[in-house]
Amino acid sequence: MEKYTLFVVLAFLCEIIGTVSGFGSSILFVPVASLYFDFKTVLGITAVFHVFSNLAKIVLFREGINKNIAIKLGVPAILFVIIGALLTTIIPTQKMELFMNIVLMALAIFLMFNFNKSLSQTNSNLYLGGTVSGFLAGITGTGGAIRGITLAAFHMPKNVFIATSAVIDLGVDASRTVVYVSNGYFEKQYLVLIPFLIGISVLGSFIGKLILKKTSEVIFRYLVLIVIILTSAIQSIKYFS
Repeated sequence: MEKYTLFVVLAFLCEIIGTVSGFGSSILFVPVASLYFDFKTVLGITAVFHVFSNLAKIVLFREGINKNIAIKLGVPAILFVIIGALLTTIIPTQKMELFMNIVLMALAIFLMFNFNKSLSQTNSNLYLGGTVSGFLAGITGTGGAIRGITLAAFHMPKNVFIATSAVIDLGVDASRTVVYVSNGYFEKQYLVLIPFLIGISVLGSFIGKLILKKTSEVIFRYLVLIVIILTSAIQSIKYFS
């Protein structure tokens, strides 16, 4: 377990920042985890971790859940995360990892330059946002940025934003966890991490909630995007070298 100490600390920071940013921790957790594990293991650990993470957020922010948006965005997300997750069993791992880093970097750069830009408040955009975010979550491990852009169009209060996103993400992560685990992406040797992932999920989400009450989330969102760009760029360079 000693070799995973730094990983646990970084995962804890990802959970705090992910809660504050509203995008969820996967957009930062995936590139961090890829520094320690192979790509398919990253997918498995991320999915398991986020089941606990979303449960914690639902409990902490439960008064803010918007059921209408959760259903319209969540149903297509769950359907397409399964499709994306199944594709990971037939697409070469190295190419998936490169694709993941390119997608993450592109999303981060897009969000950096379109920080306050939002989509039209339509059901069509909810369905499309759910489809794209679910598919990306299944095949790359993270779809929080797409879901965040979609939800931002409805200008919801922070508590509603986070709670609704967590409900959707729980369905997405539970669905892909079944696919990943059944295909051996989360091996028995990593079961030792589960108690730590549960603790990180609860404590990180709680601290994130406290920070949200006192600090502007804008600074944290920019921090997340900068870290994602740097980490994804380093991982992409490693692939070609």
